[in-house]
Amino acid sequence: MPSTRSFITQDKPTINKSVLLKAYSLMCTTKRMAELYDENREVCSKYVHSTSRGHEAIQLAAGFQLTEHDYASLYYRDESILLGIGMQPYELMLQLLAKADDPFSQGRTYYSHPSLKRKGFPVIPHQSSATGMQAIPATGMAQGIQYLEKVGGENENRPLVLCSLGDGSVTEGEVAEAWQMAVLKKLPIVYLVQDNDWGISATGKEMRNMNAYEYAAGFKGMERLQVDGADFVSSYQGIQKAFSYVRERKGPILVHAKCPLLGHHTSGVRKEWYRGDDDLKKHSKQDPLFKLKHYLLETGIELSELEELEAKAIENVAGEYQKALQASDPDVQTYDMHEFAPTEITEERGEREPDKAEKVVMVDAALHAIEEILKSHPEALFYGQDVGGTLGGVFREAATLAQKYGSHRIFNTPIQEAYIIGSTAGMSAVGAKPIVEVQFADYIWPGINQLVEELSKSCYLSAGKFPIQSLIRVPIGAYGGGGPYHSGSIESVLLSIRGIKVVYPSNAADMKGLMKAAFYDPNPVIMLEHKGLYWSKVPGTKEAKTAEPSKDYIIPLGKARQVLTAQDDVIKEKSSCVIITYGMGVYWAKAAASSLEGRVEILDLRSLNPIDWESIEAAVKRHNRAFVLTEEPLMNSFAESLAGRIGHRCFEFLDAPVQLLGAANLPAIPLNVELEKQVLPNAAKVERALAELLEY
Repeated sequence: MPSTRSFITQDKPTINKSVLLKAYSLMCTTKRMAELYDENREVCSKYVHSTSRGHEAIQLAAGFQLTEHDYASLYYRDESILLGIGMQPYELMLQLLAKADDPFSQGRTYYSHPSLKRKGFPVIPHQSSATGMQAIPATGMAQGIQYLEKVGGENENRPLVLCSLGDGSVTEGEVAEAWQMAVLKKLPIVYLVQDNDWGISATGKEMRNMNAYEYAAGFKGMERLQVDGADFVSSYQGIQKAFSYVRERKGPILVHAKCPLLGHHTSGVRKEWYRGDDDLKKHSKQDPLFKLKHYLLETGIELSELEELEAKAIENVAGEYQKALQASDPDVQTYDMHEFAPTEITEERGEREPDKAEKVVMVDAALHAIEEILKSHPEALFYGQDVGGTLGGVFREAATLAQKYGSHRIFNTPIQEAYIIGSTAGMSAVGAKPIVEVQFADYIWPGINQLVEELSKSCYLSAGKFPIQSLIRVPIGAYGGGGPYHSGSIESVLLSIRGIKVVYPSNAADMKGLMKAAFYDPNPVIMLEHKGLYWSKVPGTKEAKTAEPSKDYIIPLGKARQVLTAQDDVIKEKSSCVIITYGMGVYWAKAAASSLEGRVEILDLRSLNPIDWESIEAAVKRHNRAFVLTEEPLMNSFAESLAGRIGHRCFEFLDAPVQLLGAANLPAIPLNVELEKQVLPNAAKVERALAELLEY
């Protein structure tokens, strides 16, 4: 285990003169950019921005030493890192002004929120506003790099991940989750904490009892290093040591850099609103530009040379700004592009019922699908709570996989739903293909922040550069006294999140076909797997056990399946209806329809987003009566939303109001099985509601 110590630079090491002068030139550039943005506040503050004034030294030191093989996860004050890796002021200004040629997002996201995939530059995947949330995807990148090196051999370029954080963000619980995994797995990541002692208007004393360097001491195996973040030479030396440590694969390291804050928190929260003169004077004494200028003059650089660099920087910034002002705004017709990356799985293929195929239960169909994926794709890995080791999941849904494929590939995680979900963003960015599991749907809530802020927005806000391939398995649903924390239905919450796909198979064949499609989809896909259907042991669910499809069987997402058809003569008499449902609802509907021979069509949605509206609309027009059946409580649910859409778009074809049935509108499923039965739908309740609809 590496020691935990502090490197504090005492002597000024020799750094190439060209590097020092480049740093000085870019510090002049960032200073002038901040001044220009303030002078042109009416234009430049139309959209909120933050600058790097005060943080230039540590940021340039990091930017200069990143390579094209590295990955970076930056935060909203990191414009100097971007200049340090070779971005031009003009490019940053295009983002500042939300122009069409903004190289990161095409005018969709804030200044210094980069998404960069460009030859010769480090890869910078999309991330949110980065107030701590970025630590998990960044750590996922490092874990993905480590995994790919294990299965593909050592990478001679020794890539690393730089995760940049403001000091205020380190108090976030998700940072602790990331650091725990980093030290547990000895991941190749540098956490750079830039500490200016402010978190918007809150001071360090208000926010924390220790700084990030002191806090990191509690993470055994986290190497630590302190530098003067306002001193370029100290910063450069510290970053050099940190990068070397990680490239040698010794484990993660934290660099704590003390920096002044010389400007506003953001253009929307100006310094004069919350900072007194004494604080501003104190911070201005540590201006990195003046400190570097003094050092350069001490080492024999002529003042005239520095003045020339400053003049060129001022002239360049002015020219770049004028050019950016003239740049085109985005074409408004592109507003809805890149919600999802296109998938190649558009048609059903393979054999659903091969000759002599044995029947399998849903849980085994899922297991077989995962194993077939692992055999074909060495870049695929599977992790979550209790899925590794000899247990192989609390439902045995990963049984034997760890023994067959190794603990580096199939492994347990701590109880960290945020990490389980958010790490997939980083894994995907480096080329790994993660399959993860949240143990129960009721436990997904700690991971919702990552799902919303990181996974769902990445493709859209990076203008298609960083879709996130992520397959998230979630056992769901109630049966047999699972109780309030193991029985919930959550699809309506998930479906309110744009940019993710949600599927919900009701039988073994669909489980396998949809699992394959979800894996090959380049977007985040959540697969909801009803626990009551896993083994077909719940009365009435034996048809969830099906013949096992062929190895190459796959079902495109967004295609419903007609489970039961109505008779043509009954349809002509206008005395039929369609039940639109999914999951356990399919079996309640089948049982209820058994006494209404020929009068009921059952449409199993299979995929909730994308949804097969074409099949829904055709079925409603065919029968003129529609019934939406769900296991969720109805109030404000997906089912109510779907019924509303049917009522709106198919109003002229309906002979009755859209019928709805779901669970009682209660906050949880009770433990007692008799109480559970009262809360949930069942075949008898469906039959009564069907009769009401057909008799309308």
